[in-house]
Amino acid sequence: MEAVERRRVTVRGVVQGVGFRPYVYTRATGLGLAGHVTNTPEGVVAEVEGAPAAVSAFCERLAADAPPLAVVDAVDHHEVPVSGGAGFTIVSSRSGGPARTLVSPDVATCADCLAELADPADRRHRHPFITCTHCGPRFTIVTGLPYDRAHTTMARFPMCPACAREYADPADRRFHAQPVACPDCGPRLRLLTGSPPREKAGADPVAEARRMLADGAILAVKGLGGYHLACDAAHAGAVAELRRRKARGDKPFALMARDPAGIEHLVDLGPAERALLTGPVRPIVLLRRRPGARAAEFVAEAVAPGSPDLGVMLPYTPVHHLLLGLPGDPPGPRLLVMTSGNLSGEPIVTDDTEALDRLARLADAWLTHDRPIHVPCDDSVVRVCDGEALTLRRSRGHAPLPLTLPLSVPATLAAGGDLKNAFCLGADRRAWLSAHIGDMDDLATQYAFERAEQQLESITGVTPGLLAVDRHPGYRSGRLVRGRAGGRPVLGVQHHHAHIASAMAEHGRSGTRKVIGVAFDGTGYGDDGAVWGGEVLLADYAGYTRFAHLAYVPLPGGDAAVHRPYRMALSHLRAAGLGWDPDLPCTAACPPEELRLLRRQLERNLHCVPTSSMGRLFDAVSSLAGICHHAGYEAQAAIELEGAALTASGSGPGGGADAGPDYAFALRPSAPGGREAPLAADPAPVLAAVVRDVRAGLGPGVVAARFHAAVADLVGTLAVLARERHGLDTVALTGGVFANTVLSSACARLLRERGFTVLRHHRVPPNDGGLALGQLMVAACAPQHPQQGEGHVPGGTRQSA
Repeated sequence: MEAVERRRVTVRGVVQGVGFRPYVYTRATGLGLAGHVTNTPEGVVAEVEGAPAAVSAFCERLAADAPPLAVVDAVDHHEVPVSGGAGFTIVSSRSGGPARTLVSPDVATCADCLAELADPADRRHRHPFITCTHCGPRFTIVTGLPYDRAHTTMARFPMCPACAREYADPADRRFHAQPVACPDCGPRLRLLTGSPPREKAGADPVAEARRMLADGAILAVKGLGGYHLACDAAHAGAVAELRRRKARGDKPFALMARDPAGIEHLVDLGPAERALLTGPVRPIVLLRRRPGARAAEFVAEAVAPGSPDLGVMLPYTPVHHLLLGLPGDPPGPRLLVMTSGNLSGEPIVTDDTEALDRLARLADAWLTHDRPIHVPCDDSVVRVCDGEALTLRRSRGHAPLPLTLPLSVPATLAAGGDLKNAFCLGADRRAWLSAHIGDMDDLATQYAFERAEQQLESITGVTPGLLAVDRHPGYRSGRLVRGRAGGRPVLGVQHHHAHIASAMAEHGRSGTRKVIGVAFDGTGYGDDGAVWGGEVLLADYAGYTRFAHLAYVPLPGGDAAVHRPYRMALSHLRAAGLGWDPDLPCTAACPPEELRLLRRQLERNLHCVPTSSMGRLFDAVSSLAGICHHAGYEAQAAIELEGAALTASGSGPGGGADAGPDYAFALRPSAPGGREAPLAADPAPVLAAVVRDVRAGLGPGVVAARFHAAVADLVGTLAVLARERHGLDTVALTGGVFANTVLSSACARLLRERGFTVLRHHRVPPNDGGLALGQLMVAACAPQHPQQGEGHVPGGTRQSA
């Protein structure tokens, strides 16, 4: 009698909602195996029975040949008793037990579905919700595990007989595609206009929406993870009105183009950028404008005033494709502004009733539908630096995929920061960064944080027993988590230590050897109560020493200095012993009465917290060079300074013009103690050189390029000194300032030339959107866990070098 073997196979990872069970079915039946496969909270579980050689063949390449959207973390199998029987079946999902499987992110519409969308002979021709196993909504519609239709917001839509047949057929592309639907049974698209908003009877919602956009209307468009506000990007009046209604300041809007051909005449589009634009994630990609490109007829100036980049994404839902037009459709807008549906500072709107209320003063009409969004999820944002992706916002298309950690961690929640908030759940060797939450100064954002945390805990099965927060006593994210601690220990983690730990974790560093962490940003609470932000720390996960920092200057008026960079320029000039001469752009930009009050404020040290912020130094130089005096959005002055550097002769992605002999920081001990005191990098000589060049009539681009090169040289000099004193040879570049690709490229090139290993962010944002990952690692590796409310990291506050 021929030998028979039976094995139970458990597959963990992103294996639900991605066609894994039909893949298992096809593989098993192709090998003549009997058995079954099902979804469970821990993953996909199959039992296969047949000839031992066939069973082995089934197990051997199960992960390697998996469907394209699957991410297989582990395949475990063991022998079980033979049970007999014939045929292979897909059985109903099993619920109960802890959740160990992973939910897929939302995925852009695939090529097969797009072909059907445009095919007049297909029953889903122009269906706004066309999807299959390989594309469509996942994370934003899931309400529980295992991932079945009953546990999604599609549960309210009974399938018609035709869809039910596809759903039940293992050979069909839509087998167990939970969002499957068609015009007969699925969600319905509607266009609402007027006051109060009403559906326009008899009109094709998309065709009417396209007509309105072409006429200059602003539409609220329901997407996968929330509403967008859309208008024709070439319609100057519509763009200006959207900016006014949204209280957007000068912050750039994102654009949506039908395909790369629609933007390649406007921006530099290399292979890496094309791959990001056209891949399944479809993030917003920041693309450098082409010098001299005639853009006015395609993109209104108010889309991205003063920005060196255009943020562009391609359609990722059927509705987007229909809005931009299918082949043969009447002409419509070639580029759409697609910005998040909210007032600036508020969370993205997802609820339909709320959209009619909160967006009433922003939108002229609503292109909406009746499939609920369960989980808000903003668009991800990336740019390319030295040919590699640099993630600036990790959200749609990435969340809730976990990151693999270099060390096992206890079940932990890390709260993140107050700007660009994203929190992090971790357990064992996995960390789940949340989708983008937003800025925590709005009460609605704090509610969004709480809802997102509960949802992520429910689908990961992680119940945190340890909590980590930023040390800043005023951070709302910290207060929120402390207020809900319920006796659980809370660790306060220093801001820049967390940034460096985030870079280490992303690169799989175990922490057994310290790195030279260069953390440059705008604001972080320092151990001495000052505002840190230009830090060089010698760090591992367990602690750090402060090796060097930018010399302190007063931050006059706190946020006032952030919003008005000329105040920061004048503060830096005074600290450098340089006069506020009226011929300097920053002096001329300051109103006379404010100038008088600012002088008195600095003389008396009123509301002047000391700061070592590199972000504020970028602001100061931007104003001093005459580039930006008023910041309408975060980092505007620094972004425009980077853009100016790109225009200088000899500049480019690698760095810019030579620093020259005078563009160099002075180094000195920051306090008595000689070699044991941290070094202070004094920008006074750089500022004096900037003043000289401005007065000599050198263009802002040359000044900006020389300043970038001087900062890169400072990083290289401090790294060499740290290596000489401490024998360290790995440098982590982190913090929001390193979203600047001119600086990042220059620093990385210079450090590598000097023999350093360089860690830069790719998958995790260098800004505060990646902060929580570092908090998680520091908390997990703290020598001991403090009691609730304590805010120190043991051994983490030494300031000697």
